[in-house]
Amino acid sequence: MTPRLIVSDLDGTLLGSDHRLHADTIEVLRTLVSHGHHLVLASGRHYADMRVFRDQLDVHAHLISSNGAYTHDPDDQLLDANHVDPRQAAALIQLPRPEGVRLSLYMDDAWYIDAESPSHLEMHAATGFVYQVVPPEKMPTEGIGKILYGGPPDALLKIETMIRETSDGSLHVTYSTSESLEIMAGGVNKGVALSALLKRLLIEPEDCLAFGDNLNDVEMLSLVGEPHFMLNSHPEMAGHLSTARQIGHHGEAAVAVLLRERFGL
Repeated sequence: MTPRLIVSDLDGTLLGSDHRLHADTIEVLRTLVSHGHHLVLASGRHYADMRVFRDQLDVHAHLISSNGAYTHDPDDQLLDANHVDPRQAAALIQLPRPEGVRLSLYMDDAWYIDAESPSHLEMHAATGFVYQVVPPEKMPTEGIGKILYGGPPDALLKIETMIRETSDGSLHVTYSTSESLEIMAGGVNKGVALSALLKRLLIEPEDCLAFGDNLNDVEMLSLVGEPHFMLNSHPEMAGHLSTARQIGHHGEAAVAVLLRERFGL
């Protein structure tokens, strides 16, 4: 069988409802890598956060982090980094925000947030990745891979509208969940990062399987030969992905179930 590249989002896709790897998922991915297939994890999470899951899998895997802002090889070497323009970063940091909306920056090696947020920590409990509280007036404007706003969907919609009206398309704006509005440099997304990685690895997009659940996965899923989206996906996913296959729920290790079926394990 031709070696395939398997690329998967994490939260809402490969990880269970507890934001952890299911034992069956670990077993299936280890088996596929041992058979010569390639694995890429692609997430909105920070690289340091993602690395924990790769270490749990104990396989060679490339990591696309911060929605495509960074790509690392299996030996932790940085292959690519794309930062938000400092002037645009300064404007986003200073942007008025409704009460209760948290501002975060994903730097090369750190996570800054404007105030304490227990809900943000809960999602990362399995990895121990924690933020540093930095007041907006002291936040840096250089070396930022991703800027994100966390809060109620209606409040985020107002912020999204302001950003789209003022950025003139020079930023990539997306969501990883309905409560997480995420901004990268223009042209930065998981699909662009995966395309660059495939060229490095001399693998064609049609030889790839991809899995995702939210709007920040659309470009990645649109690129590959075998795209899949989850039962628990954002309701607009099907409209964006006419050729993709819907599979089961992330809470039931549906990616592992599909991969067992696809590769006859």
